[in-house]
Amino acid sequence: MSRVLIVTADDVGLHRGTTLGAVAAYERGVVTACSVVAVGRELHHAAELLRGQPELAVGAHLTLVEAAPLSPPAEVASLVTADGAFLPGFAAFVRRYATGRVRLAHVEIELRRQIEVLLGEGLELVHLNGHQHLHVLPGILEVVLRLAGEYRIGYVRAPVDRRPRGVHVGRSLAVGALARCGRRAGRLARARGMATNDATIGIAGAGHLGVAEIIELLPLVDGVTELVCHPGLDGVSLAAEFRWGYEWEAETAALCDPAVRSALKAAGIALARPPRPRRGRNT
Repeated sequence: MSRVLIVTADDVGLHRGTTLGAVAAYERGVVTACSVVAVGRELHHAAELLRGQPELAVGAHLTLVEAAPLSPPAEVASLVTADGAFLPGFAAFVRRYATGRVRLAHVEIELRRQIEVLLGEGLELVHLNGHQHLHVLPGILEVVLRLAGEYRIGYVRAPVDRRPRGVHVGRSLAVGALARCGRRAGRLARARGMATNDATIGIAGAGHLGVAEIIELLPLVDGVTELVCHPGLDGVSLAAEFRWGYEWEAETAALCDPAVRSALKAAGIALARPPRPRRGRNT
């Protein structure tokens, strides 16, 4: 089987630092794709930069937590808190989702609006994924696949993470649970004629990928694999705003390090981008 690696920088448009890190890791490193947060406060800055990078594959980082919706809160009431913002994170969202209090009609309204806003910025959308991977939850996945088909977006990420030894037990269990949803996402995407990846790497170590960590992951690449990464510049400002503990600048440097490209070549791994969308509404 061939060994192909898509390298995707998430969270573009969330902050100028995430956008600048992604573009730097594309221009000087191994990044081949990026996913843009339509609800990000720096969306316009990101779109302006990305329109000048036609070979960088742009996608939507569909977001249902940790931000404010693009939709009026009354239109997506099951997704928001009393102050009109999204829920604060994955755990809070899943608790509401698991008790049947998330309405899929509201999910579709908001995600459609996010896609439309990105298209309105002049971006060609090649792929879709979800912030905190919420796009693969049953029900939500079906909404995402329907929107992908409608907007002629040909690739949806399936977060089936292959992880090295040494990942702590709690993180390993969470990533394993996510992989079960990811495998289902891959099957359904393929059944609808969409492209997807066979597996991912980098999710288990999100925000902490140095040169050694990336090279350690390369033996896990088989078939079409997607490296999920989070480069960024201005790490001090990013850390002050997002309490995720990510090492944005170190990850950017690692993705740009010649040792990573040399290791890819030595392993016979080809860098690739998700396929361009089919002709239709998104072109």
